[in-house]
Amino acid sequence: MNLFKNVKILIAADGGAASGKTTGSKQLSKNFGLKLLSSGLLYRYVSLRLLSNKKKINKKTFITKITKNISLKQLKNKKLFDPEVTKYSAVIAKSKMIRLSLRKFQKNFAKQQRVCIEGRDIGTVICPKADIKLFFKCSLNVRALRRLKEYRKNNKKISLNEVKKSLKTRDYHDSTRKISALKIAKDSIVVDTTKLNKKEMEKKLVNIVRRKLINKYG
Repeated sequence: MNLFKNVKILIAADGGAASGKTTGSKQLSKNFGLKLLSSGLLYRYVSLRLLSNKKKINKKTFITKITKNISLKQLKNKKLFDPEVTKYSAVIAKSKMIRLSLRKFQKNFAKQQRVCIEGRDIGTVICPKADIKLFFKCSLNVRALRRLKEYRKNNKKISLNEVKKSLKTRDYHDSTRKISALKIAKDSIVVDTTKLNKKEMEKKLVNIVRRKLINKYG
């Protein structure tokens, strides 16, 4: 939006799996010309490197080395979405050492002029002073249907109940881990995407951000 092309914007978007935060963040980045970082890709990248090199989570030297020089190009690797990587990334996300190692990359990314970062601890840990904080939520049934559609591209036999069980497990781990647990920041705007299609969600999000920017910059 040309009205805000010269102002600093930092948006923190949080939410559970399949809540709409990634889609919403992409929509906002496109509308407001923001650089987007999906923090989950960082954990997928570390997971892929650990699996490829047959390393364990507690190999501090190796973790430090691979997290020090991550590039955005490396986060576009299609192998990051392999089922094994997906499963392992949820495991390593609970590691304090790995989360701390990746924190510097995220905070440096946030220092740019126009940024949107999405994940599970962005508004509370990574960008506590973000201009706008969004927290996405959605009913379990709708989230499961969204993920089922994605998963069936690679696994035609997977059932809705299996997907629901997987989401419940991920929700539990995300919200109860000792470090950087998923929770709503006090100044977050909650966006319920349960009954919204993509166009409706985009309109809602753009209006939210536009109002916030007008209030801040006039």
